[in-house]
Amino acid sequence: MTLATPRLLREHRTMQCMVAIYCRDHHSHGADGTCDECREFLDYAERRLEKCPYGETKPTCAKCPIHCYKPAQREQARVIMRYAGTRMT
Repeated sequence: MTLATPRLLREHRTMQCMVAIYCRDHHSHGADGTCDECREFLDYAERRLEKCPYGETKPTCAKCPIHCYKPAQREQARVIMRYAGTRMT
């Protein structure tokens, strides 16, 4: 992982936690606790964060004026975040 700032690294770790919760409750688990589909999504999310033009000043995705995810991945992120967000403690 080559995320340039602590803010982007924290955002990626948050997404990792959310995907782990979602995958645990919805999919078969791989060796690291996530299925291939979820691992692929996390790789995509990391690539998008690495290319974020806002860097340290990045707003939350919901408030960002740039929608950098493709429509299918954006919907997948919405589903994962909606489900896992209420289960994070």
